[in-house]
Amino acid sequence: MDFWATVLVLFRRWYVTFPVFVLVLAGAAGVYVMFPKTFVCSSSLVLTVPRGGGSLPADPKFPNPVTNPLVNVDSGLGLSASILIQGLSTGEVAQRVGVTPGGRTTYKISNGTTNPELMITLPFVVISAEAPTAREAHDVVARLGRIAQDKLVEQQRALGAPRATYLRAFEVVPPTTPEEKTGSRLRAACVALAMGLFLSMAAAFAVESGARSRRARSGAAKPQPSLNGSAYPAGARTESAPLLRR
Repeated sequence: MDFWATVLVLFRRWYVTFPVFVLVLAGAAGVYVMFPKTFVCSSSLVLTVPRGGGSLPADPKFPNPVTNPLVNVDSGLGLSASILIQGLSTGEVAQRVGVTPGGRTTYKISNGTTNPELMITLPFVVISAEAPTAREAHDVVARLGRIAQDKLVEQQRALGAPRATYLRAFEVVPPTTPEEKTGSRLRAACVALAMGLFLSMAAAFAVESGARSRRARSGAAKPQPSLNGSAYPAGARTESAPLLRR
């Protein structure tokens, strides 16, 4: 069946397709409204070297020059950020922020890139979280930011680094205002709409097929006139019209 024949069937059976189409629209709207909401929040940290540098002067009489931490970029900052990211991506930290396996609340920590070659070269720590409520998404990101600050200090203390050389995590972007993630809801509504349209077409063609079958049966049940003008075939015997003898 070609395209125009399909359109003709749909218009011919409008009393089936129109109500089904209205129900489809209502169902798609219901799916969009009832589908669980998801909110997204994120923040960004950057590791910086202290103003006096990452080492203590050998002679206290000649201290290290004081520099701006944002322009004093050291190659070790990327490696330190990668180590911090690994430390924040554990199940223990997830429990501390209230994220349980299989739950709807999740978080992700990265350095802002998916390129493996840049994993240990960028001094950024990007935190993002998804949760069913805006408040929960914001709280998870805020707690992870505080834990990142504490863990950075713990890691340097465990390595025995001088206190004056501790790296700092500067909050470039504080936790953003949570925004609703509408992509999943739109996809669910589109799937429901597509399935409903398919059912609408199937209902129209089912009614059309049934109508054709009834017409075919009624046509076959009607007696066909014979060549001699009678409703019975020539030579057929009936009780009301017996054969005449010669």
